[in-house]
Amino acid sequence: MHNSDKLILSNIKTETHPFRRLRRTRMTATLRSMVRETELSKNDFIYPLFVVPGTNVKKEVSSMPGVYQMSVDNIVRECAGVKSLGIPAVILFGIPEHKDEVGSEAYDELGIVQRAIHAIKKEVPELFVITDVCLCEYTSHGHCGIVRGDEIVNDESIELLAREALTHAQAGADMVAPSDMFDGRVQAIRAILDENNFQNIPIMSYAAKYASGFYGPFREAAESTPKFGDRRSHQMDPANSNEALREVQADIDEGADIVMVKPALPYLDIIRRVKDVFQMPTAAYNVSGEYSMVKAAGRLGWIDEQRVMMEMLTGIKRAGADLILTYFAKEAAKLL
Repeated sequence: MHNSDKLILSNIKTETHPFRRLRRTRMTATLRSMVRETELSKNDFIYPLFVVPGTNVKKEVSSMPGVYQMSVDNIVRECAGVKSLGIPAVILFGIPEHKDEVGSEAYDELGIVQRAIHAIKKEVPELFVITDVCLCEYTSHGHCGIVRGDEIVNDESIELLAREALTHAQAGADMVAPSDMFDGRVQAIRAILDENNFQNIPIMSYAAKYASGFYGPFREAAESTPKFGDRRSHQMDPANSNEALREVQADIDEGADIVMVKPALPYLDIIRRVKDVFQMPTAAYNVSGEYSMVKAAGRLGWIDEQRVMMEMLTGIKRAGADLILTYFAKEAAKLL
């Protein structure tokens, strides 16, 4: 060995600051768990449920294996199971018996979601019940509000959304979650709740909801595919990030208690920005398309479904989400 090589080796061995051995804290499962930076908990999960008219109905959504449309009786049984798994909350989406141009069953005191709330709170009172507030499942045209000509109008629509939220609170909902993305709807909902002595009912706003292709399977589950046009006039352009902060700020100013980013996976950067800027309780919706892709690939044997599921949920939480709306809630809860 050349003398210069010996000198180099000598210097490496006696260096007072050797290279860092970051692997040391990864060598055992116990140590990995002790230094883990992000921890998923059952308390992070909100489980979406789809309520339909009838009795003893449990119809699987073809594009979402393991997800069902259920009548109120089966929803109650499902909620009891959800609670027994340690999942604290559900969010209800309703599919009415009849649809019309103004989505009148959405704000009917005897509507499908209103009946489901009553039944759940009677049989599983400790379960936290959140309701989706929108008109798209209830309108004959499939849009989130009233349509005038070619326009989905804003101000008339938010009046109906406020009425819908009030009926949910009157039925016993613990929280309302407007998902329409119309301007001013959080303020309208906060006002009508306060005027009717529901000051303590919180609002979780879909504050940064993007016009996404990841909603496809949900359209089947909620039977809410628009009959014409799309929702790009009110949902956000997927290319925009700064706009999301303006949307979130507006909802906070109007009285939102929790702000949501939807979808989750393609918008992890938005979740992080929202959390860092506002330091508000932040939710993320792990949407139907994200769920269905994992399910499909898992069934084909292309991925380890459970491992990918947990990695996905951990990533959403690591990005800054305090709450995760996910169809994986029951499966993940069983593993935690």
